[in-house]
Amino acid sequence: MDAKPEWTGRDLFALAEQVLPGAGLGGYALPEDIRFVFAEGQGARLRDVEGREYIDYVGGAGALILGHSHPAVVEAAQRQTARGMHMFGTLNDVAIRLAERLVRDIPCAEKIVYATTGSEATAYAMRLARAFTGRDLILKFEGAYHGNHDYALTSTFPRALGNDPHGQDDTAGRPAGTRETMLVAPYNDAEAVERLVKRHKDSLAAIIVEPVQRIIPAKPGFLQALRRICDENAVLLIFDEVVTGFRLAYGGAQVHYAVTPDLASFGKVIGGGGPLSCVAGRAEILDLSDPRRKGAPDYVYFNGTLHGNPVAAAATEAMLDVLAEPGTYERLNAYADRACAECQKVLDRHGLPAIAENTGSLWQILFMTERPETQADMMAGDAAAMRRLDSECMKRGLYALPGVRRFFSTAHGEAELEDSLRILDEACRAVA
Repeated sequence: MDAKPEWTGRDLFALAEQVLPGAGLGGYALPEDIRFVFAEGQGARLRDVEGREYIDYVGGAGALILGHSHPAVVEAAQRQTARGMHMFGTLNDVAIRLAERLVRDIPCAEKIVYATTGSEATAYAMRLARAFTGRDLILKFEGAYHGNHDYALTSTFPRALGNDPHGQDDTAGRPAGTRETMLVAPYNDAEAVERLVKRHKDSLAAIIVEPVQRIIPAKPGFLQALRRICDENAVLLIFDEVVTGFRLAYGGAQVHYAVTPDLASFGKVIGGGGPLSCVAGRAEILDLSDPRRKGAPDYVYFNGTLHGNPVAAAATEAMLDVLAEPGTYERLNAYADRACAECQKVLDRHGLPAIAENTGSLWQILFMTERPETQADMMAGDAAAMRRLDSECMKRGLYALPGVRRFFSTAHGEAELEDSLRILDEACRAVA
């Protein structure tokens, strides 16, 4: 057999243009002058098919908190792959063990149900809330991302402010009915939330919130206020912990902020980089999905080919073992704080009106002068300048999607910080 020819990046992009819309995988397509095709990842670095190396701050959209190809995660996944990659329709031992651990380690979890993606987990949480309360409306926050389904794509990327209470469509093809069942409120504004909840409490099932909305942290007392408002109005509180779960702290944002929701959606770190997510919460709510209840008026349907996937569950077990080691989060968050402080020195040295902002290991460089508290703050920043700086960094080997929040991992070390500061300095010089 003839040897398979080596594909160049140019070859692969020409092929991608033919078979993938916009030559992209989903919502991101890089400009032609900086696009590339990745071939492998190790630790905090990626390599493209041409052999160029990039410091990775995307981290699988935050899923790879230990970096790429962590030995313990690789070994666990390989071991389980040899035992069996997929079992559908009944239980597997690894999924049961992981479920017991998640129930033990997540404050709100009396039980969990598995899903495959973060988007599925938020959609299922909304479905459970509607079934449990018998009400249709869900309140979300302007600028919050809760996945790719029709209910979630409401004022996630608003073109203008002041779209409450029903928000803007973020996608074509969205049924009008999904828009009518979603309410939108400004993030970090407890008074506005309380007014909206009181007005709609008889038809409101739940509030869903990102504890850190993209890069905006919850103001002191805001999540506690949501808990109180929900309790006083018999409304459920859903934390979207797809990003913050086991990233802000072991157990998630509900540990970090000491606020316990009724339901929480998890993904990314829960999955170990593989196809796995879950909804955690009160048993009386999750029991509505008990398959033995099929046919009951309040039965909630959960099902998916890869729910409880044993390879992803094994990878997650290994990842959680490492994260549970003493000092892991303290070291990761201290590194993030120091890295952002050093980035700020570079920005200041070049006179750029920008801040290196982080909450724990979530971070981003924003062209504004103060930490954002609302979507209005985000929209007032210079998004074009932010994307230009990010693009200049990308050209020089720092991988961060232009204009998008990024992540540190435990694999980032002194070499990555030194190289990142050098790249940032060169990029600042190019745009200043």
